[in-house]
Amino acid sequence: MFVHLAADHAGFDLKEKLKIYLKELDYEVKDHGAFEYNEKDDYPDFIRSAAKAVAENPEIDRAVVLGGSGQGEAMLANRFQGVRAAVFYGKPYSIIKLSREHNNANVLSLGARFLSEEEAKEAAKLWLKTPFSEDVRHQRRIKKIDVKNG
Repeated sequence: MFVHLAADHAGFDLKEKLKIYLKELDYEVKDHGAFEYNEKDDYPDFIRSAAKAVAENPEIDRAVVLGGSGQGEAMLANRFQGVRAAVFYGKPYSIIKLSREHNNANVLSLGARFLSEEEAKEAAKLWLKTPFSEDVRHQRRIKKIDVKNG
């Protein structure tokens, strides 16, 4: 499994810290940018690349994307066939588990302006280690979500 990372200026610092942390946890990490802080950058320029990578291998690869709220980043990611992005910007952590167990989310969009470094690390770690439940009802629902062209 690759963990793809991407962020705009609002999530840049936190992405850099998560990159180090995830490598320490022995994940293969691919950084899609931003590669430097630029307060005028636009999140689609970086999130698109990470979402496209997950769409090419949606049952194996995952992405953690970051922006100010995480909302726009998730909206962009969810435009790609096979991508199921969930937004997290604070407690409860159980929502992260449910996004994996029930929805097999393969992109986690973090609201960097609402999370501390430790909260973001805990969220990413929990999300990456939580498996999909494989329950028939959840598989059925995901098939309905993943219908091409709606």
